[in-house]
Amino acid sequence: METPQKYALVGAGVRGLEMFARPLVERFSDHAQLVGVYDPNPVRARYVSDRCGGVAVFGDFDTMLVATHPDVVIVATIDRWHHDYILRSLAAGCDVLCEKPLAIDTEQVRAILAAEAHSGRKVTVTFNLRFAPLMVRVKELVQQGAIGRVLAVDLAWWLDRQHGADYFRRWHRRLENSGGLLVHKATHHFDLVNWWVDDEPAVVFANGQRLVYGPTRAERGVRCTGCPHHTHCEFAIDLNADSLLRSLYAEAEAVDGYWRDGCVFAEEIDIWDTMSVSVRYRGGALLTYALNAYSPYEGWRATLTGTAGRIEVGEALSGLPAQTPQQTLTVCDLRGEQVVHTLPKVEGGHGGSDARLQAELFGERRSDDPLHQMADAHAGARSVQIGAAANRSIRSGQPVEVELDE
Repeated sequence: METPQKYALVGAGVRGLEMFARPLVERFSDHAQLVGVYDPNPVRARYVSDRCGGVAVFGDFDTMLVATHPDVVIVATIDRWHHDYILRSLAAGCDVLCEKPLAIDTEQVRAILAAEAHSGRKVTVTFNLRFAPLMVRVKELVQQGAIGRVLAVDLAWWLDRQHGADYFRRWHRRLENSGGLLVHKATHHFDLVNWWVDDEPAVVFANGQRLVYGPTRAERGVRCTGCPHHTHCEFAIDLNADSLLRSLYAEAEAVDGYWRDGCVFAEEIDIWDTMSVSVRYRGGALLTYALNAYSPYEGWRATLTGTAGRIEVGEALSGLPAQTPQQTLTVCDLRGEQVVHTLPKVEGGHGGSDARLQAELFGERRSDDPLHQMADAHAGARSVQIGAAANRSIRSGQPVEVELDE
């Protein structure tokens, strides 16, 4: 029996707990051991420890590394701290699993790639959508040449008013914390396209606006808790109604003053809720991308057009349109023929992709990876570079060349 790898976790939020810590302890103890948890907020760190068998809690990150000697550090903090913890982990001789995005700007990406090369250790970015069955089928078909060389991709993604609004309540609503949704959220989507077309971005042009969130409404408060508009605001939430949110956030806010239920109409919000991006790849393919954060229901739609045909695919993720038992993907060739691929819906987080990725990260590893589903630091860098370039393009009104990291 192999010796379990030792993992230490930095970042004791919902994602750190539910995506990494609990699955590692509850499902993969034969292959993985959680040896320590650190979060700047000790209330959250202790909560994660309690849910994970009493794993050791540390009051300092570097002390945790020295005391536990982890093989791998899991970085699940707010995005602006990713690069700092990655650099410190690499310097300590650890590999890193980083929740997306890898970082929030090009300078941080370059520092990470340089440190990885110098250390000889490995950084993996956990792009779970590479493991979603529908996304995998697209990759397989493209790799098999079903539509020839990909020339154009259209991808639209819309978040509903529960999921989308949540980014405007939390730390994500400040560009300095998250890079905005074009980095924090769209890094998923840019990585998918990079993976599907197997190419690198060259030039980006983007537009972005705040049309729904931010100071667009006179009736607003500071946070949902205690807000006089709570009873008639469609965006109001109650942290105490959810035991997980109550324990991780409401009961922890006295330590650091972080509110999990900030008003979505706050003055301080400086990220966009409506975005469009055009990307030209080095091989010539074009991507047209759109994202909004206030749709009545959630979902996505993509078309990939190549020299020999076209793939049409998409799905609804919430609301009535999501209540179907199957997913479909259509391949159209140049003879006018169509082949429809029907896949059963898979239960679980992010369309079943979370469980598949967890098994790959913490379970018995495959000896090969024919679809290149595991994303390395360079894949993480490419997706961040598109989002960061899009942010610069919005501010300047001009196209931006993507800065390569090699």
